[in-house]
Amino acid sequence: MARKETAADAANPGRLKQIALTFKMTRKADPMIALVLAGVGIVTFGVFLAIGFLIGHPVYLGILGFLLAFLAMAIVFGRRAERAAFGQMEGQPGAAAAVLDNIGRGWTTTPAVAMNRSQDVVHRAVGKAGIVLVAEGNPSRVKTLLAAEKRKMARIVSDVPVNDILVGNGEGQVPLKKLRTTMLKLPRVLTGPQVTTTNDRLRAMGDLMSNMPLPKGPMPKGMRMPRGGGNKAR
Repeated sequence: MARKETAADAANPGRLKQIALTFKMTRKADPMIALVLAGVGIVTFGVFLAIGFLIGHPVYLGILGFLLAFLAMAIVFGRRAERAAFGQMEGQPGAAAAVLDNIGRGWTTTPAVAMNRSQDVVHRAVGKAGIVLVAEGNPSRVKTLLAAEKRKMARIVSDVPVNDILVGNGEGQVPLKKLRTTMLKLPRVLTGPQVTTTNDRLRAMGDLMSNMPLPKGPMPKGMRMPRGGGNKAR
């Protein structure tokens, strides 16, 4: 019991520190976050307290209002923090990889399976929806990367459906903030064992990441492909 309590006590400061850090990062992109959260909390609590006085149970409704106010503030904070995070990542090379890395269970993601010197990049995700190639960069250049990657995969996994998504805000593109939702809505066409088999075949094929280590998340803007590395026009 003592060990469990010690672990819990050690974890709480970590959680509070993480929440505080998230709040600071969110406030930089959303200066009104504190006022918005305070407004949500006060209004929610006030409504329930007023109802409590009307029906003659201000204490009970006041407690309920306090709890629901805290919940409403947490929900609003989560959504605005997520929006701020996407706003900061959008436009940075490798931003889609950060989203794919947190897409959830059932997906295996491999960032930067194809890349050129202009930092146009293609990431790969494998799940029950099949293979999804997620591209970010110049639409005309990245189409060449997508076509080359599809040709390479066709020799290994020709029987697996392949979807491609171009991240961006233009016509026919998927905004970064909607990438996860878009992928989760794709129809499931593979079973669990088929997903495992597909991943094994793709690993045997190899990819850019097996030869050049890259940091997780958005890549530094000044990063350049080494000579001889990356995908050239095929």
